[in-house]
Amino acid sequence: MTLTELVATLVKILIMVGFVFNLAGVLTWLDRRQSAMIQDRVGPNRAVIKIGKFELRAVGLLHTAADGVKFFFKEDFLPPKADKLLFGLAPILAMMPVLALLAVIPFGDTLCFGGDLARTACPLGEGGERLRYAAENGGACLNAAGQVVAGVHPSLVWPAVQRLGVCGLDAKAGNYPIDLMVAPLNVGLLYVFALAGQGIVGAAIAGWSSDNKFSLMGALRAASQMVSYEVAMGMSLIGAMMIYGTVRLDDMVRWQGENAWGIFVQPLAFFVFFAAAIAESKRIPFDLPEAESELVSGYFTEYSGMKFGMFYFAEYMEIVTSSMLLVTIFLGGWQLPFFHRDGITLAFGDATIFHERLPHVWMSILGVVAFFGKVLAVCWVQCFIRWSLPRFRYDQLMKLGWKVLLPASLANIFVTGVIYLAIAQAGPTVAGGLKVAADVTQAVVAAGLTALILWGVAGILTKRRHGKWIVGTSAKFAAAKGGSKPSAMQA
Repeated sequence: MTLTELVATLVKILIMVGFVFNLAGVLTWLDRRQSAMIQDRVGPNRAVIKIGKFELRAVGLLHTAADGVKFFFKEDFLPPKADKLLFGLAPILAMMPVLALLAVIPFGDTLCFGGDLARTACPLGEGGERLRYAAENGGACLNAAGQVVAGVHPSLVWPAVQRLGVCGLDAKAGNYPIDLMVAPLNVGLLYVFALAGQGIVGAAIAGWSSDNKFSLMGALRAASQMVSYEVAMGMSLIGAMMIYGTVRLDDMVRWQGENAWGIFVQPLAFFVFFAAAIAESKRIPFDLPEAESELVSGYFTEYSGMKFGMFYFAEYMEIVTSSMLLVTIFLGGWQLPFFHRDGITLAFGDATIFHERLPHVWMSILGVVAFFGKVLAVCWVQCFIRWSLPRFRYDQLMKLGWKVLLPASLANIFVTGVIYLAIAQAGPTVAGGLKVAADVTQAVVAAGLTALILWGVAGILTKRRHGKWIVGTSAKFAAAKGGSKPSAMQA
């Protein structure tokens, strides 16, 4: 590994880990803020910095910082009969698999570093003659005869690259590709499956080592719930692997950029994976392992201080990583409709309507912004679900996993296989029609994203009107239902 590759790897780690940690902290605020908006409450406003008469509340964002400070200074309680080693190891086992998953999630297309990213070039000479830049001659421009052309100065250009293919590898000239993922493994999705199952270990050990019946019951619930929904989650992705023809996450994104997003080719798998991902994070409506009304706080009842903070923070980090996987596999990853490595190409089937080549560096930046923007949107949806649905009963949760999601994922595998074989034998006419249909889905996504952006801008610019809504008294509600019973109450 060269020094440049080492630096690039460290930068990628900082980007992914920094994004997950910061977004997880923001999600703790979003949970409070969004729940207050849904339930018509004030929301987070108690944390404040006072400087004289000036008060800084930052829309409640200071609550996240206050939580972090509080966790560091709280007593680190250890139950007298707890297993000290496993009790301290459980929070680490809960958090580390979430961070390790980030290694194979791509947040952008391959960056062609070196001359493909930016280079110094000379403009065309008289009569359209192509001039050559010569760094050894003091950065001069040379003509075909090797003579310095006076009055012509080189400039820095940002070239475009080919839409398909790989970057030119020339280590001596400083040209080589940089994958925008920490570890470009060939077994990307299998690596995800292997690490996703490790979260069960942390929850089970936490409940068993605490010497508490409520903790043990929560650990048993967590283990059975996570095993149940991991089966459905894994099965839901088999259809996607059949369509994409790979287990590498970056190649899955490239397939979606050239065809259609995964949500269109695997709609049932998308909803099964989304439901299973929420269940894996153990949040409402799937928060049975830590149900306050039944188990105090579930498997981390006996935890306090920073150990509890690690469990608490790992839950929000799971939201971010599951959103990243959902975006990568089903929502196009870093891809945007009609935006490719070489620029903008508006085409339907073989008919190209518009094409404009754009610098590779700007397309790469746009892809990274698109990926993280999609992750933010999916995280917001998960928080919205958190405060919109009631908690399942435990028997309902198990039935949903084993009797609904698992059969649905198996049916999706069968239907996907049948359709895949039928398309493979249908001939070029059907393939051309599917290509047009895929381009139409890209147009639908582009229109939807444009409408959402315009709606959001209009909502921000529109002046809000606050008014009081008088719902009525209980007597009015009773009268509307036919009145209350006039008979005397019985003891």
